[in-house]
Amino acid sequence: MKKFFMFKAFLFVFFVTVCLVSLPNHAVAQKATELTFSNFFPAAHKNSKLMEEWIGEIEKKTGGKVKIKYYPGGTLTPAPQIFDGVVKGISDIGYSCFAYTRGKFPVMEAVDLPLGYKSGVIATNLVNAVYKKFQPKELADVKVLILHAHGPGILHTKFPVSKLEDLKGRKIRATGLASKIVTAFGAAPVGTAMGETYDALRTGVVEGAMAPAEALQGWKWGEVVSYTIQNFGSAYTTAMFVVMNKAKWNSLPKDVQKVFEDVSAEYTKKQAQLWDAIDKEGYDFLKSKGQKVVQLSAQEDARWAKAVLPLLDEYAKGANAKGLPGDEIIKFCLDFIKSQK
Repeated sequence: MKKFFMFKAFLFVFFVTVCLVSLPNHAVAQKATELTFSNFFPAAHKNSKLMEEWIGEIEKKTGGKVKIKYYPGGTLTPAPQIFDGVVKGISDIGYSCFAYTRGKFPVMEAVDLPLGYKSGVIATNLVNAVYKKFQPKELADVKVLILHAHGPGILHTKFPVSKLEDLKGRKIRATGLASKIVTAFGAAPVGTAMGETYDALRTGVVEGAMAPAEALQGWKWGEVVSYTIQNFGSAYTTAMFVVMNKAKWNSLPKDVQKVFEDVSAEYTKKQAQLWDAIDKEGYDFLKSKGQKVVQLSAQEDARWAKAVLPLLDEYAKGANAKGLPGDEIIKFCLDFIKSQK
């Protein structure tokens, strides 16, 4: 009886082993981790296309261990809600701008100030340096994957500009922080959405607008403005983030986390380079329409930079009042930009 029982046990083990060996590979392979990615950029935008490439690299380099479902154009969560959507797990990954929720990111918002940017690469280098230096608590609830920022936010007008006084009383499209910059220039800010600005410029509702040069082609402003003013000394930027839900990040195997970090470091540089490339396309589009690029003299550019200094002081005082090192943050940013070539 004992021998018969042992023989049956042997047959059972043998049968199970044969079944497992004969199963298709996908039946025994580890199931892929499925993640969702909410992006505010529309699907056709080049920044959105670049993130599709990022997704492809993640999936490829994890050997299929990760699959990411992409929701561009704010279709899963709208731009101002993307960060909180990641924290709450509505999406696993999110991509948006710090500026869409003013006051929520008091340290990172310093990067958006008119600090005097000359390129998207410099702006991106700074946002990452600020994050590394100050490790702001405002980002403690997520895993930061990518931080980048657009190229210099400068002035585009329908009228000639060679000095600050030329802007007095002029109607300039600007929103958020840019409206404060316009006011500092002595002009009158007018709030319009990006999608409405072309017609506002065309019809004369506004006489100029603030944005990176990318807007000259991307939003076709080059058709309805006559001048782009390179006021780099007072140029601003908009810092952006790609972040992951902290619990989801902690659940990933170490090798998968390394892939995310390595690929994200690569695509941080690609995002910066992309902004400069599309800014160049904007300038080329403007020139193809017979319009002009105006480079301010060093002396005049310094005057514009001086005009916006109160905005930097205002930020520092506000941050200090919140218990943050406002003065140190501003000094760090200005010193960093001066160090960049």
